[in-house]
Amino acid sequence: MATAAVLFLSACSSGAFFLANLPVKFAGPEVSRDISYGPEAWQKLDIYRPEKTNEPAPVLVFFYGGRWTFGNKEQYAFVAKTFADAGYVVVLPEYSKYPAVKFPAFIEDGAKAVAWTHRNIPEYGGDTRRFFISGHSSGAHMGALISANPKYLETEGKPLSIITGFAGLAGPYDFIPQAEDLKDLFGPPKNYPNMQVPTFINGQQPPMLLLHGADDKQVILRNLNRLRDKIEKSGGVVEAHIYEGVDHIDIIGSLSWILDFKAPVERDMLDFFERQSEQ
Repeated sequence: MATAAVLFLSACSSGAFFLANLPVKFAGPEVSRDISYGPEAWQKLDIYRPEKTNEPAPVLVFFYGGRWTFGNKEQYAFVAKTFADAGYVVVLPEYSKYPAVKFPAFIEDGAKAVAWTHRNIPEYGGDTRRFFISGHSSGAHMGALISANPKYLETEGKPLSIITGFAGLAGPYDFIPQAEDLKDLFGPPKNYPNMQVPTFINGQQPPMLLLHGADDKQVILRNLNRLRDKIEKSGGVVEAHIYEGVDHIDIIGSLSWILDFKAPVERDMLDFFERQSEQ
């Protein structure tokens, strides 16, 4: 356990993902892989289903992180297993990345995946009345922007109201790019407001749960604070949990068997989703 935790903490190395996903290989949920949600080669998603029940299950679309430049959906199968074991149909979309594309191409991919899922998930046992979006790091930024700016889903023929709730883990919701590649990715500067989630908050967004580690040095807590403040001032619904002794990797690692002791992220997300389902 100690060795596994050290590996996971080493910035999510390939060995860490292998270890985190071992339970999926031996006792994973039923998976439908590489389903096309659009015409492009990268527009694929995986659907993880819980054990069969008599009623449709709630749905979670989860966007993995990777600084908008790296990562793949297979690495985050451990997240899908965690929530499938809790009774959710979980969707992990793939999406385009920089430098092949620039903002907002990957957000548009995400919205297309969300819209496809809402249209088709009943065939996989999903309940569109309980339809949640989540993500970690840059994936949380993607999910939040899709949940905040209605134009992305409207382009795909869906209203923002299809989203029951959003849960973001350590998302860079409101920052100004400093690194040269991020300036190129999101620029020019006059375009920055379009990638900052608070720009679009007007009180009409779905309820949001914002989770962050107090020791996160990669995405600073100011991102959560600014988004929470804007939602509160607009009359929207927002909850936040800040975990002491937790950093940027811990918060996503806590959804795996390796670091599930680090923070009650799963419990807090499931509690939030359940309460929103009752509204």
